[in-house]
Amino acid sequence: MIDTAFLITAFVTLFVIVDPIGLTPVFLALTQGMSTAQRRTIAIRATIVAAILLALFAALGEAVLGFIGISMPAFRIAGGVLLFLTALDMLFERRNKRREDRSEEDEFDDPSVFPLAIPLMAGPGSIATVILLTGQQPGFTGFAMVMATVLAVLAILLVMCLFSGLFERLLGKTGITVVTRLLGMLLAALSVQFVLDGLRAFGFAG
Repeated sequence: MIDTAFLITAFVTLFVIVDPIGLTPVFLALTQGMSTAQRRTIAIRATIVAAILLALFAALGEAVLGFIGISMPAFRIAGGVLLFLTALDMLFERRNKRREDRSEEDEFDDPSVFPLAIPLMAGPGSIATVILLTGQQPGFTGFAMVMATVLAVLAILLVMCLFSGLFERLLGKTGITVVTRLLGMLLAALSVQFVLDGLRAFGFAG
């Protein structure tokens, strides 16, 4: 049975973490001076690599945690703290500043795998999120729902990369800043919920 509430929560969490709106200007910076065809190839390749990496962690992440003796509640608390720090970065614009610095430092002919796919698309935050989400809904159905949301978010990101020039003109720098901060507030609330869920599993929260 499909859990609609879980799907909505998973989509919102992943959308905020991957942050397609915030990544769009970074994609433009990394592909500056390239043709439309080159940008399209890089965007597609980066999206595929990120999807494969997140699928591996969604399928095997909890098993790896169990192998090294980390419980899901403990990982949920740690993941919540990590997501909260990411939210703070978004609220105070530190995240985009680091991304811009990284794009200036990493001058590669093909930035699709690094730094686009890893760590900008499939970074610590998104990896922790897919492990947390599959832990909430174990089994093939849960994995399928998580992967559906992953693919949906990456598809939105791909579209925004393909039309990055248009989105940049429509939103402008101020628009991107406002949206990023709103997403940061939402992520902060979601991260606190992850921590509370982990504490509840240990019997520390009602």
